[in-house]
Amino acid sequence: MIVDRRALALVAVLMLAGCAEATPRTETPVSVRSPIVEAVSVPPRSAAVTPGVVTSGAVTPGAVEAGRQPAVVQHGPRHVKRVALTFDADMTDAMAARLRRGEVRSYANLRLLGILEKRRIPATFFVTGQWAEEYPEVTRRIVGNPLFEVANHSYEHAAFTGDCYDLPRVRSADMTEDVAKTFRVLEPFGGRQTRYFRFPGLCHDGAALRALAPLGVTVVDGDVVSGDPFARGPDPVVNAVLSQVKPGSVVIMHVTEANAQYTDDALPAILGGLRRRGLEPVTLSELLAG
Repeated sequence: MIVDRRALALVAVLMLAGCAEATPRTETPVSVRSPIVEAVSVPPRSAAVTPGVVTSGAVTPGAVEAGRQPAVVQHGPRHVKRVALTFDADMTDAMAARLRRGEVRSYANLRLLGILEKRRIPATFFVTGQWAEEYPEVTRRIVGNPLFEVANHSYEHAAFTGDCYDLPRVRSADMTEDVAKTFRVLEPFGGRQTRYFRFPGLCHDGAALRALAPLGVTVVDGDVVSGDPFARGPDPVVNAVLSQVKPGSVVIMHVTEANAQYTDDALPAILGGLRRRGLEPVTLSELLAG
């Protein structure tokens, strides 16, 4: 299956620092030279390739041999009735500035966290380094929950390719360090840390993937886009998820309240719809383990 990149790219609009709308590009710069893995089991090669990352066991989920260009995972095995709910925690320089000026109240959706905690729903959070620095207590709350795991979403949510929804761009020479810096920011928080990485806007090409090879990561896009940054109410988010979800799906949502304000309202109905389909939410690492 080739995922509809125009649909997936809706996620990138969240990065426009509060803009209500964005015009989709005709193409998302995804490398045709990198392997696109639909369903995959990703066993870590060795904890030795992920120095400095806190793990609870001998291996780190998502870790692969350093120096190998990462594959791009879209979803997990279709034969298991499980799905991974993933939540991006974005923070750009522009978003931080709006927060400082008091133009928005918060980019941390605490009600959403409360719903997941109360219902004991496993989830994976793709966290930018700047978000973790802005919300250290919330980050500690996430990593302190054994049902949650954390993954890397870059440091300042800048684009790793050109023509990526008007996002500021990371210089090619800085790509590796941007991602490595985020791992260093997340490391002291402990908890269930992984070597999964999601590109801002899902924009990546061969050069971006090669830049990540030294870090021993697995790149994860996803096959279900909630569209929560666009939503003007909870119903479109619910419909977007439940109309796309399948066994093995990786669902992309956001925990950034100011830019995705209806995700918490939509979550109970999404969970109910998954339950009626017999689909069990699990962490990304559990899903990809098969």
